[in-house]
Amino acid sequence: MTVTIVDAPKNNEQSMASGFFITGTGTEVGKTYIAARMAQDLTAAGKRVGVYKPVASGCQVGEGPHLVSDDAARLWEAAGRPLTQEQVCPQKFVAPVAPNVAARLEGRQVDAKLLRTGIEPWLDAFDVVLVEGAGGLMSPISEEDFNADLAADLGFPLVVVAANRLGVINDTLQTLITASVFGEGLEVAGVVLNQVTEADDDASLASNADQLREHLRVPLLGDLSWHGRFSEPVTRWFPSEEANQGG
Repeated sequence: MTVTIVDAPKNNEQSMASGFFITGTGTEVGKTYIAARMAQDLTAAGKRVGVYKPVASGCQVGEGPHLVSDDAARLWEAAGRPLTQEQVCPQKFVAPVAPNVAARLEGRQVDAKLLRTGIEPWLDAFDVVLVEGAGGLMSPISEEDFNADLAADLGFPLVVVAANRLGVINDTLQTLITASVFGEGLEVAGVVLNQVTEADDDASLASNADQLREHLRVPLLGDLSWHGRFSEPVTRWFPSEEANQGG
């Protein structure tokens, strides 16, 4: 039986031109690598690119009392060091568990309002804002929010990063089904298939992209090899009128 996923409805006109919410089919799928590649490509195309990691766990203790998110630092570097790393990721926690649990271990709580308002400096000064979620759509990020809640409120279309390995078809379709039924439905720009290991004898790697193209009704935006690059400009992921502006 063939299962097809219909396009998720668009829930915010702002999302047509101003950014993407990068999520994954799970953990360790290469969201940060893909988001950084997007930032580099868009910057090279003349876009002013903002990057926002609303919350991060598994952070390192830096100088003084400050915590360092490796993911946030990588995004910041890829976008050309806009604003500050603190503005890239305003909420950071040490334990490598879900952010709400990591916060609880420190006697703290993820600020649900700041998850949403922390993006404001980026919206005011940049052409494109790339938001990287923490885990998959249904990963909890605060005591009251999943990533999907934040994605819905920010209104950006999703870029779903999927690891090219056995099981990716199921993982991707489940993520897209979740997007289509969450709230009023989350808009999906497309899927990026990403090879996450350098060498792999997984026979499915050769066929996963074709299988996804067969079953998806959203674009397969990229099929990246290990540390690969996009074969087409990221500017083409936007509506044509936006792609023709600012590079």
